Amino acid sequence: MDTTEPVSLGLPPVPPRPLAERRPSRRIQVGTVPVGGGAPISVQSMTTTVTADVGATLQQIAELTASGCQIVRVACPSQDDADALPVIARKSQIPVIADIHFQPKYVFAAIDAGCAAVRVNPGNIRQFDDKVREIAKAAGDAGVPIRIGVNAGSLDRRLLEKYGRATPEALVESALWEASLFEEHGFRDIKISVKHNDPVVMVNAYRQLAAQCDYPLHLGVTEAGPAFQGTIKSAVAFGALLSEGIGDTIRVSLSAPPAEEIKVGIQILESLGLRQRRLEIVSCPSCGRAQVDVYKLADEVTAGLEGMEVPLRVAVMGCVVNGPGEAREADLGVASGNGKGQIFVKGEVIKTVPESKIVETLIEEAMKLAEQTGNDGGPSGPPAVTVL
Repeated sequence: MDTTEPVSLGLPPVPPRPLAERRPSRRIQVGTVPVGGGAPISVQSMTTTVTADVGATLQQIAELTASGCQIVRVACPSQDDADALPVIARKSQIPVIADIHFQPKYVFAAIDAGCAAVRVNPGNIRQFDDKVREIAKAAGDAGVPIRIGVNAGSLDRRLLEKYGRATPEALVESALWEASLFEEHGFRDIKISVKHNDPVVMVNAYRQLAAQCDYPLHLGVTEAGPAFQGTIKSAVAFGALLSEGIGDTIRVSLSAPPAEEIKVGIQILESLGLRQRRLEIVSCPSCGRAQVDVYKLADEVTAGLEGMEVPLRVAVMGCVVNGPGEAREADLGVASGNGKGQIFVKGEVIKTVPESKIVETLIEEAMKLAEQTGNDGGPSGPPAVTVL
């Protein structure tokens, strides 16, 4: 193999064409991150620390940033939390959104603190509508967008009485009513979310909302549950909406460390072709035909390639039925059987090695490909691994 020739990786240089055109929406600016108006879909999360603990909060924000988080939200339920916002907003490497419930005064504190945006939940802020004029002026003067975040669990009592429960129609009416109050004062730097714990209700709510306004939309299945359940619910709901072009920012809500939310969110976008794929492990689920421990092999290859920054598809296959075909389609692959592994590079068998040498050989060949493509302008960043 002539290593002086540039290698064309099997992955396209740009994401594949999405399933649907993005829904047209107005654009707002959340700190350094553009949202809506055709801007790339951004992934965000929320800290789990007490915001008043500045050190712990900044440490978690740093961890989220390293995981690929683009926007972070911090809770602000007390004056101590509000007092911590200026330092956090100044030192965070990504835009900080202050999450405000119950007390309108913290909205003004967050704006004064330099937060990139403020999230308000009109359903549980007492006399919120009476403060819209003041909030609109303060946010407008500072150039701070507002996210109107409606949640099924804290819907305005009037709408619960009208609809009987948190229906899609109730969620949408709440959000658009609050948006209209801001519009009366000339404020339109708004992002909207209408979250529900039921993916079906959530999807229907966002579809209705998307048809009735041009504001950018933040997607979320609220209280989605533990990691496995929450991942499934979020992937189903986000997949349905994003495949229709609906959604401008996403947050996967898991009862798990926030960095896990980012990992799932990024993977959802990559799977839909809405973000450039990076390292991808294509491995078979194993079956009675497998003549190698595919689970162990895939785990060892994944661990060995952790940190790779070029887009690379690596196939780890356990038998001769689909193995050679999948390996040929990948940038690099192995088809295993009878205690040996055929190593493929760009569709060609370059060598056959003993089973004990498969992992180290794949890693060596992957490093060669990475070195050859390192200056070709490929995307950088931490790898996302998909095991199929």
